Amino acid sequence: MRPMSAPELDLNEGSSPFVAHEGAFAEVLGADPQLVQVLACDAHEGPTYVACEDALYFTTVPRGEDVAAPGFPEVAIKRLALDGDRFPLERERVSVLRANANAANGMAIDPEGRLIVCEQGTASQPAAITRLDRSTHAPETLVDRCQGLPLNSPNDVVVKSDGTLWFTDPSYGHLHGFKPEPQLAESVYRYDPRTDHLSVVADDFDKPNGLAFSPDERVLYVGDSGANQEAGSYYADRPHHIRAFDVRDGRRLGEDRLLAVTTPGYPDGIKVDSEGRIYASSFAGVQVFSTGGELIGEIKLPGAVNFTFGGVRRDVLFITTDTAIWAAVLNATGPRLPAGNQPKGARHGDDTQTTHHR
Repeated sequence: MRPMSAPELDLNEGSSPFVAHEGAFAEVLGADPQLVQVLACDAHEGPTYVACEDALYFTTVPRGEDVAAPGFPEVAIKRLALDGDRFPLERERVSVLRANANAANGMAIDPEGRLIVCEQGTASQPAAITRLDRSTHAPETLVDRCQGLPLNSPNDVVVKSDGTLWFTDPSYGHLHGFKPEPQLAESVYRYDPRTDHLSVVADDFDKPNGLAFSPDERVLYVGDSGANQEAGSYYADRPHHIRAFDVRDGRRLGEDRLLAVTTPGYPDGIKVDSEGRIYASSFAGVQVFSTGGELIGEIKLPGAVNFTFGGVRRDVLFITTDTAIWAAVLNATGPRLPAGNQPKGARHGDDTQTTHHR
């Protein structure tokens, strides 16, 4: 969630939105990278690509005037029907999956193809991690408490290949005026839907935000956006970095290291590509880091909030900016898709992985 506005993007003819800091960025870009606007719309968070539908799901910009109102803030979950690599698209291709989604923020897709949603909660509804059936649009609460205490404001979630859900729970709902004072530490959690077991895997963050596993799931990257406190604020002396944790036994987090400091701004969305490079949003757009933490390049798109890899070849980075959805068409591809999110006609284990150069 980014409440702070950023400068407008200048895409004058002749200027490139792709900035290389290291030669390794060439492998990300290929010969013909492109940044194009897919659609002007209120796309805020949770971009999730569903390959079997060639569709992008996302949550909208929070709306509402009265912070004391029971339904504040109003957020919808929407679906954009894509058309391969044809951009831009028409507004009628957007439909509403859930009109009032309890201040939904980050989303992911589970091995069975269901949407996993971080619901921050409102003045009248508790925060929760829910599972949303894409066909019936019916939400199911998976977890809303830890040791009897209500969750704060679940922000982002990733689904491991074993079906476990890993999510961050900062206190932004309280800081932004629509949730009571938190009763839990601002932690990173692991939840196993099969056993209904919730555990804290890290609790030494200021504001845990975006997170992503390395392709082999041996490392978990977690962003700390503590530099952003109340809406519109930025405190440079507070955390605005990404930490890398070793994953032990697939269940616990071990030693960690500082991977990178995001400048300017703080990390919100975090993703990895099939080669393990780390992508993080910043005030400037999307920054790309090597596995060692070196900034190798940037996609200049001020206002970038979150993003996900998608497209038939998984080489399109769909980016939400609050006012639009953008597509960065790259040479890099996203990680292998789970069994429940395969393109139509794909065989089990075949997710149309390709190596190509634009």
